[in-house]
Amino acid sequence: MIAVVSRVSSASVVADGAPCGAIEKGFFVLLGVTKNDTPEDAVWLADRVCRLRVFADANGKMNLAAREVGAALLVVSNFTLCADVSSRRPAFLEAARPEAAAPLYERFVAACRDFGLPVQTGVFGADMQISSVADGPVTLVIATEVDK
Repeated sequence: MIAVVSRVSSASVVADGAPCGAIEKGFFVLLGVTKNDTPEDAVWLADRVCRLRVFADANGKMNLAAREVGAALLVVSNFTLCADVSSRRPAFLEAARPEAAAPLYERFVAACRDFGLPVQTGVFGADMQISSVADGPVTLVIATEVDK
């Protein structure tokens, strides 16, 4: 699994023309699921994302996690994160098929909620338009195969 995590002051998503998720302060997460990912990977990645200490403490240092500052998550599925871009035309052979990816995406979202964070989502597999206001900017890439 691959997560691109951006600290935002706000983010929202529209799927098929209808608003479906919006947050104020928190993380906008693009989530890619590869064909080798497991439910355990989803839980591990949720733990890593939810416990990131990138919000400012009283001294202005990035030292607090999302829950400590009342932040929320907006999670959007994005199979293109799994692309092989060794040529100019991306190949998506490593991306999980939708029937395998959707349950792992949902497992990640559920695990984030288990950490006590409010979570909004896009619509899995839909055409979506996303708006976000980066805060910092702070953007991190976390991949289960690399970072575990």
